[in-house]
Amino acid sequence: MATTESDSSWLARLGLNRPELRAWAMYDWANSAFWTTVIAAVFPIYFAKTAAADLEPAVATSRYALATALAIGVVAIISPVLGAMADFAGLKKRMLAAFLAVSIAATAALWFVGRGDWQLGLVLFVIANIGAAASMTFYDSLLPHIASHDEVDRVSSSAYAIGYLGGGLLLAVNLAWVAMPEWGGIPDVETAARLSFVSVAVWWAVFAIPLFLTVPEPPAQVRGDRGPLLTVAFARLGTTFRELRRFKQAVLLLVAFAIYNDGINTIIRMAGPFGAEIGIPLESLLPVFLVVQLAGVPFAFMFGRLAARLSAKRAVLLSLAVYGGISVFGYFINALWHFYVLAFAVATVQGGSQALSRSMFATMIPRHRSSEFFSFFGIFEKFAGVLGPLVFGLVAERTRTSRPAILSLIVFFAVGAWLLARVDVAAGQNTAREAEEAID
Repeated sequence: MATTESDSSWLARLGLNRPELRAWAMYDWANSAFWTTVIAAVFPIYFAKTAAADLEPAVATSRYALATALAIGVVAIISPVLGAMADFAGLKKRMLAAFLAVSIAATAALWFVGRGDWQLGLVLFVIANIGAAASMTFYDSLLPHIASHDEVDRVSSSAYAIGYLGGGLLLAVNLAWVAMPEWGGIPDVETAARLSFVSVAVWWAVFAIPLFLTVPEPPAQVRGDRGPLLTVAFARLGTTFRELRRFKQAVLLLVAFAIYNDGINTIIRMAGPFGAEIGIPLESLLPVFLVVQLAGVPFAFMFGRLAARLSAKRAVLLSLAVYGGISVFGYFINALWHFYVLAFAVATVQGGSQALSRSMFATMIPRHRSSEFFSFFGIFEKFAGVLGPLVFGLVAERTRTSRPAILSLIVFFAVGAWLLARVDVAAGQNTAREAEEAID
């Protein structure tokens, strides 16, 4: 189909005026269905209500939290090494395809998880998590190779928004199935939930195709390295780590981000099991996640404007204050409308806090090393999903309720904010400029 001049101008404003940019962004549309339906909405509640029906509610929540921590921990350990291997040998797309295939297969296999099958459900859930998170490492690493420095912000932001919309669209369909299965000729709610997992696998596979057809594989970056691929990968990681330590403000930001993002990710992942535990029916709880998904789009854009007025650092600190309030409010909720208020509050800050953290870090690293430095951003981001669910699960196990567990997350936001307040963004930006000028 021909692209008109007006279409081209519109796409250029979005940063998607070339086929490879649109194809790359489409993967965000594709994979967001997994994060919304499997991670955030349907599977957590299905696990609590059906797969783990024979367990006490607090125990089921604890098992789910510990499985989440295990999956993210595995990815945090393996992804840096695999990323270095992909850079060295030019394997980004092939590794993305491999982990994508594993995750799609595990997601589709959730169809076979029935009542009482909590062990099978958690095994497949862990495998799908590992594949999905690892695929994102290689997906993100393609961006610097297809977008110029003045395009990266627009391309990344547009992909983020497209992902919100794509994940929200399929989630709406899945919620309709679960809420009114008879309208689609589905026999019951449990079958509708299982069918939603299959729909995610199909959606993900189909909409990932443009990336593999259109986005080129970046060339290998051998640069004189010799030896077995795994040995070279570890050597390159060591070099990058030593370079990262020179940028003290960027490192401090990474540590702060890892802590407060752990709290954010835990709220996202544990909201479903928590709602199920306090007795909110499945058909009433699921639409909450659609509220978060769709309301998050305008608020993400709003935080971009807020950063222009206050600075990205202050905007993130404001979002962490809101998250602290969310943790306190979550301790007291006991009605469905309380849960909707909680969901809307999360939607106001979720996208903006994560997007501005990434953009702040981008200004504090040298552009000619951005791909390698962002691999460490990915490490901290992955580890920012281990401790939170682990603490949540242990507190819920010990107290036999998740209310103290959700309240405990305020520690992550308070400590993260305390560290972020000590980041000297201007000094970090000056260090990055000096590093760039040294190679000119």
